[in-house]
Amino acid sequence: MITVIAEIKVKPGRREAVLAAIQALRPNVLAEDGCSEYTLLTDYKAQVPWRKTAPDSIFMLEQWKSIRHLEQHQQAQHMDDHRAHIRNDVMDVTFHILERRTD
Repeated sequence: MITVIAEIKVKPGRREAVLAAIQALRPNVLAEDGCSEYTLLTDYKAQVPWRKTAPDSIFMLEQWKSIRHLEQHQQAQHMDDHRAHIRNDVMDVTFHILERRTD
């Protein structure tokens, strides 16, 4: 099992539009073989001095059975269509691919 945390940096004022597009995409992704989680997260407005703010970012928390499943997800037609749909609203995407350590 691998975990992906992706940060999608959107243009100011476009976060709600991208969130709506991801919500529409979500059922297709969750139906993919190997996907057990595809959750949207946004900045929490906590008043703590040590927090880094990201008001124009969307974070995705994803769980995939294997790297092969993640690669197939990235190549899926609905992902190509989604990326084309939000292309003008997104400035950058950063992916972190993580594994659980048990040692």
